[in-house]
Amino acid sequence: MTVAGVIAEYNPFHRGHAWQLGEIRRRLGADAGIVVCMSGNFVQRGDFAVLNKHARAEMALEGGADLVLELPTPWACAGAEQFAQGGVAALAGAGVVTHLAFGSECGDLELLSAAADVLEDPVYDAGLVRFTGEGMTFAAARQAVAGVLLERRGKGEAVGCLTRPNDILAVEYLRALRGTGLRPMALPRIGAAHDSREEGEYSSASAVRRAVRRGGDWREMLPASSARILAGEMEAGRAPVFLENCQLAVLSQLRRMDEEDFRPYDGGNEGLYRRFYRAVHTGVEAEDILRAAKTKRYPMARLRRMLLQSYLEVPQAAQGETPPYLRVLGANGRGRELLGRMRKTASLPVITKPGHVRRLGAEAQRVFDLEARCTDLYVLACPELGAPESEYRAGPVML
Repeated sequence: MTVAGVIAEYNPFHRGHAWQLGEIRRRLGADAGIVVCMSGNFVQRGDFAVLNKHARAEMALEGGADLVLELPTPWACAGAEQFAQGGVAALAGAGVVTHLAFGSECGDLELLSAAADVLEDPVYDAGLVRFTGEGMTFAAARQAVAGVLLERRGKGEAVGCLTRPNDILAVEYLRALRGTGLRPMALPRIGAAHDSREEGEYSSASAVRRAVRRGGDWREMLPASSARILAGEMEAGRAPVFLENCQLAVLSQLRRMDEEDFRPYDGGNEGLYRRFYRAVHTGVEAEDILRAAKTKRYPMARLRRMLLQSYLEVPQAAQGETPPYLRVLGANGRGRELLGRMRKTASLPVITKPGHVRRLGAEAQRVFDLEARCTDLYVLACPELGAPESEYRAGPVML
């Protein structure tokens, strides 16, 4: 069976996501399987997911996915390289995935591959170290060095792939794919741009969340099944979930931390943790802290991740580190067939009954225990505060 893997957040699952899954089957055949590796309760931009992971897994299954696996928090809340690294490792570890499908602004696999190749050049590494050492931002240094090298290779136009958010992720996916045997499938992103506030048939996830936050007409921006699931979660008091719903809890944790306690979440070891510590003691809301810490050198997404990681006490995964298990969040009939195959093909342990994690090694138990603690903190931001369901009792959604 041909099986496409997709790395996603589905925050929430919208019409553009449904189009993507439909396009995968148009290209690979109606009987192709689709396995999604999806972020858990926290997402890469450094924020709480607008609704919990099991509800989002149900959205994905209703929207065309067959099997949904969880990308644990240390990878889900990491920069693009570690995010891609964790997602690709999980899908490759399932042993049934044949393709990796991903959206990008350019949708051009040749250009994306050229950009990915140049980032592996030792000359690129040396140039990056030089320019960042002179005070240039990472993004600007990457574009400058890669641009020169790509021009030399006659691929100058590929440098644009390092400036657009989905293209950047696509480049990191291609780098992470090396040696896995998975075949890449680049799909064009349709509709509104990433983080666009424009509302329409293919609104961005950012526009949907904004409409939900403001009480707008978000139902028309989602597939009917996604709208039904989100409405149900809202009626139950479990959504929408936003960081500001528990700002006092976040600030309380950050104010208890000493300056050195922020160092593990710095990422670049550039002394940002000192600036962040000072910002924590001047701001009274999350946005105050972020504005106080912001400079041209540090993009807001990185600062948001640092704030969230500090609150959760979860540093991003280290380079080369990969998830120690495959936790199933949901499956349909075809997904259950894939799970049956994975019993023989998976190179990582597959968790369908969370309690079985106790049978695994120390590293798997450590990551799962960390995930359970993160869920306990996630529910503090739900509209109606209640006792969280234990991660050790929360089984997958089965359709």
